[in-house]
Amino acid sequence: MEGLFTGGCQCGAIRFSVEKLGRRSICHCRMCQKAFGNLFGALVTADQAHLRWTRGQPALFRSSAKAKRGFCAKCGTPLTYHHPGGVELAIGAFDRPDLLEPQVQVNHDKRLPWIDHLFEKPAVTSPEMEAFFASVTSYQHPDHDTAVWPPEDDNDEQ
Repeated sequence: MEGLFTGGCQCGAIRFSVEKLGRRSICHCRMCQKAFGNLFGALVTADQAHLRWTRGQPALFRSSAKAKRGFCAKCGTPLTYHHPGGVELAIGAFDRPDLLEPQVQVNHDKRLPWIDHLFEKPAVTSPEMEAFFASVTSYQHPDHDTAVWPPEDDNDEQ
């Protein structure tokens, strides 16, 4: 995939842009589950020659003898997976993750035993839940680049 893709961490301390992306996948290995604090990791390979850190840099954690995980040291957002073959970016960290549908599953044999039935579960909503979420004021960085973050008038609250 080619084009300009942007993204960053939840607090806005780290932002990136990339112009060339490769394989979009989800990984079921236990290291990805732990690194993402989730059921799997959703990743897309990035051409390192076209990857730019436009604000900040990820901190790195050596998760194995062959890999490092990049994350925001301020808010903890998982951002990268560095391995001998290159770097992959967390799909959820992109401003438009909807454009990056995973195409393959890796380490499928390591998936949680109930993952194949996850989306068969009922969806639950209620007026109370909707009212609560409508009342939430987000301090999360918006899904687009900003010249300054946090906004100057919000510095006292951060």
